Amino acid sequence: MNDTLDKTIGQMVAEDYRTAQIFKNHKIDFCCKGNRTLQEVAEKKGLDLDSLVQELDTVQNQNQSEQTDFKTWPLDLLADYIEKKHHRYVEQQIPILKQYLTKLCKVHGARHLKLLDIFEHFNASAGELAMHMKKEELVLFPWIRKMVNNPANFEHPHFETVKSPIKMMMEEHDNEGERFRKIAALSNDYTPPSDACNTYRVAFSLLQEFEEDLHRHIHLENNILFPKAEILENNVLSN
Repeated sequence: MNDTLDKTIGQMVAEDYRTAQIFKNHKIDFCCKGNRTLQEVAEKKGLDLDSLVQELDTVQNQNQSEQTDFKTWPLDLLADYIEKKHHRYVEQQIPILKQYLTKLCKVHGARHLKLLDIFEHFNASAGELAMHMKKEELVLFPWIRKMVNNPANFEHPHFETVKSPIKMMMEEHDNEGERFRKIAALSNDYTPPSDACNTYRVAFSLLQEFEEDLHRHIHLENNILFPKAEILENNVLSN
């Protein structure tokens, strides 16, 4: 138990992603706010700390043979994976979700006003995520790859230290995390009305899938890629 209490929730999820489901069940943000300890979140949410630790221990003691250990990956490989897996997913799903939500608002918006708010939040997120990912792809990720592949020729970037773009990216992650908390609340945790049509059900299912992918995406960056990039920069500078 002491080992569990000494770690942040982000570290726990980085070591074993299966623990993420426990945090999701208790509505604990492990990606944008992964720097908190278990005791902190238990106190804030009024949860029983011993019960929470027991739930986490149960998951962690199960067979891990199929778990991908991202924290052992080289940073350039992890950056490539995030781009090809998560950035590509966001790019592909945004137009699909916009199409579904546009149709929902036209057909049901007059009776279900929350749909209009959901669409407004998603549209804002779509625009912000597109710019956010481009900044990572054109500025931050290339610099991480350069540190990995050519440390002997290290030169200070125009942003002085990798901590600067990382700070900006994490602030933007916080914004999207908050936006999707609002979407989840407006949609009753993606639960369509009992009389909902298929379009309604599919749209909410895709929105929930989008949020889950975003959580994993942000987790890989906030809790693994970014901290290790800062350590790598320190190592390169000290050599």
